[in-house]
Amino acid sequence: MNELEAVWSQMLAKAAEAARASGSSDLADYLTLKASNDLLRTAASIWLFDAFIELAADSGRRNPYLTVERDDPHNFAFRGGNMVGSQLIVRQGVRCLTVEAGWTRTPSDGFMRGGALAAARVRHRGIPKANMDLILVPGAEAPSWKVVNGEGTVKDFGESDIRTHFTLFLS
Repeated sequence: MNELEAVWSQMLAKAAEAARASGSSDLADYLTLKASNDLLRTAASIWLFDAFIELAADSGRRNPYLTVERDDPHNFAFRGGNMVGSQLIVRQGVRCLTVEAGWTRTPSDGFMRGGALAAARVRHRGIPKANMDLILVPGAEAPSWKVVNGEGTVKDFGESDIRTHFTLFLS
């Protein structure tokens, strides 16, 4: 979590306390839920990026031409909304694997469709059929990343999918 997100979390917590103290329990509940959802979004995004970075670091030890860049903060368009988050770019020669993850932060950014907490995108330069859109959806035990297409969620997205994307990138 970067410093801005840490300060934002503290501000939300203080605002929830102030709302509760002034008798605005609905506002306090909303702010508490927002803070909780932001923590889930951040943790899930960190997991996604760390999984790709771990594979890149392992491959980079054997391949000195592999480069990894991180762009934070980063904005990207996703299903009519402006997502604010981070971007990871892994390059090897002309090959490029890009991972973006974020969520809407302000009303002008739009809203998260399909009950999503966050959105992500995995892109392969020159291989558009391998590209994937993901949404983070709440679950009974924990939120999970799901692959989405034009009709809705298709399947879970996990470590094996990350390995598959990275293997395709290296091939």
